[in-house]
Amino acid sequence: MTTTSISKAERSYIQTSLHAKSPFRADGRALLDYRTVLLETGVAPLANGSAKLNIGKSLHEGGGGTEVLAAVKLEVENVEQDNGVDGGRITCSVTCSPAAYPHLSSNALEDLQYDLTTLLHQTLSHPSLHPQNLGILPNKKVWLLSLDLVILSDSGNVYDALFMAARAALWDTKVPRTRALQYHAHRSVSSAVATDDMDIDEGKVGEGTVSGFDTRKMASAAADFELPDYWDEGEVLGMRDRWPVSVTMNILPSVHFLDATSAEEASAPLQLLLVFSFSQDFQSNLQAVRLLGPGEIKLAQMKTLLSEGEKYAHELFTALEAKLREEDVRRNVKARDKFAVR
Repeated sequence: MTTTSISKAERSYIQTSLHAKSPFRADGRALLDYRTVLLETGVAPLANGSAKLNIGKSLHEGGGGTEVLAAVKLEVENVEQDNGVDGGRITCSVTCSPAAYPHLSSNALEDLQYDLTTLLHQTLSHPSLHPQNLGILPNKKVWLLSLDLVILSDSGNVYDALFMAARAALWDTKVPRTRALQYHAHRSVSSAVATDDMDIDEGKVGEGTVSGFDTRKMASAAADFELPDYWDEGEVLGMRDRWPVSVTMNILPSVHFLDATSAEEASAPLQLLLVFSFSQDFQSNLQAVRLLGPGEIKLAQMKTLLSEGEKYAHELFTALEAKLREEDVRRNVKARDKFAVR
């Protein structure tokens, strides 16, 4: 995605540098090196899961880089009334801060948001990635998972940043545990009274009653549910280790490079966006492909790029998962220390 315009002289200089016998970039990186990636989860206390990610922030000056904030919110929806799908739904939305794209008009900014939202939503809501624990009551109530991302600044490679932030927020998401409730008529001598006198039998076990805590046969007939945990507790989102990552390959006639800055993006006539997910046995699945720019790729070249892109994606996927597990440990230690102080 090119949202920055540069002069012909600057474009020529960047392309020549990348094509050199010993390619070099303005920040000293090799062609396949990423800038520094900073990640923090649990940054939005009122969300069910959240993350903030920055690519390329200057550690000395404390600014710059491509920064994305992602947050997940779970809401209950009725399957019949709200057109919900039994098993739950996922929706995605991307908002671009005007400060991140000061050179774009309001219409161009809306088009960019729509394009990014469409890509994220179509990819992450695919049935192959659907979590198993978004259902509440079969054919009645489900969780609607809303993933909202905000691009706070863009200094290049925003696609990769969006998918990494989305993966981190979904990894951080906790789904509240639910307990089904069933309504029963009290047994009495008069059947008319039994028909009119309805109540929740939750903990009163006797003839003609069912305990609200015995949920073995209640799921399909339950009328409502309750949350036994606090709002910030629950279980991790199902299949959280399968959320995909994106690799954007910036292509010049004879070379390609990763994690382009804004100026480098404007110098590359073609970008190949590849989105991969990986199973526990590291079998790869290509979730999305997008070709950006006026150039073209021959079939033989595409096969090579797909193979190399899968390798880059696997390396990124592994590094990101290691960082996410580190974040889990950090937050658990922080929570334990906070509890000990109390």
